[in-house]
Amino acid sequence: MKSTGLRLSWTAMCVLSVFTAACSRSEPAAGEPASSAAQMVKTETVRLQAIRDDLTIPARVEADPARVVHVFPPAGGRLLRVAVRPGDQVAKGQVIAVLESADVAQARADYQKAAAEAERTAKALERAQLLLDHKVLSEREYQQAQSDSVSAKAELARTEEHMRILGAPLQGTSNQVSLLAPRGGSVLELTAAPGELSKSTDNATPICTIADISSVWVVGDLFEKDLGSVRAGEPVEISISAYPGQTWRTRLSVISDAMDPQSRTLKVRALLANPGRKLKPEMFGAIRLRRPEAQAVVVPASAVLREGGDVMVMVQAKPGTYERRLITVARADPRQVVIASGVKPGDTVVVEGAALLRDQGQQ
Repeated sequence: MKSTGLRLSWTAMCVLSVFTAACSRSEPAAGEPASSAAQMVKTETVRLQAIRDDLTIPARVEADPARVVHVFPPAGGRLLRVAVRPGDQVAKGQVIAVLESADVAQARADYQKAAAEAERTAKALERAQLLLDHKVLSEREYQQAQSDSVSAKAELARTEEHMRILGAPLQGTSNQVSLLAPRGGSVLELTAAPGELSKSTDNATPICTIADISSVWVVGDLFEKDLGSVRAGEPVEISISAYPGQTWRTRLSVISDAMDPQSRTLKVRALLANPGRKLKPEMFGAIRLRRPEAQAVVVPASAVLREGGDVMVMVQAKPGTYERRLITVARADPRQVVIASGVKPGDTVVVEGAALLRDQGQQ
């Protein structure tokens, strides 16, 4: 029995020593990071870096309005032929369409009547001059003959001008008229087809639109907040979505004086030479204004934490101890964040594992 009692006492002592050892391995003291969390934290010392704060403005290509013409029919009538298609290149004076119009026949008849009247009054004036020289005609009658001749010449000039505007020859009997391209360029739009009845110049729809795109506008939308950093005349780079990797250099021509009340933007414009006509109206692109390099505090994007409306980083106060630090972000992209205030060069910030320390940090 004594032997059994000794064995039980020895067993109890072993259990007690195991329990005591287990209790001695307690959790780390408050303020000490867990070893697993500490191993996942990576820090970096904040330094100033040279950055370039370029301004990029969304833009699109437009034809220069001074180089765009809308071709309207000079008279009402029926289109017999349309000689161009969208995308065609036309030269100045090239036939665009042929129109059959009763207005042409009426204008020619008016011209012929005016020409006959001008000839008659001119001969009457010659006779009146002869009679006046022989004292057979009174001065008043001679002045009337002069007035008739002047009126007839004016009417003849008017009808000639009307025929010129219509583009019809003075002689002949045809009531057809050819519409000529007023300038060379590309046919951007065609809104008529053979057989259609067309009104005269009071019609709101042109037969076609021609634009010279040997030079184009690149028009962008500048936000109100960026207006103070942009000046007309400064150099810019143009990039076009259709041609990745290519840039065109020019200068900013105009900054609009009219603010769009809905988008709070102003139009900016750059004139760009387009000798090969690679740039087409309505292409998308961007206007980039290059800025000089400046020194700034930059941290990796992984270092920044967001909680509600606050933006912060975890700063190492001393080895193993971290605190929250509210920051103001000047600019950010997926890789890095430029900090305007909150940290300074020499601070040590957590760049990996900051979220693991969120509960430990104190403001």
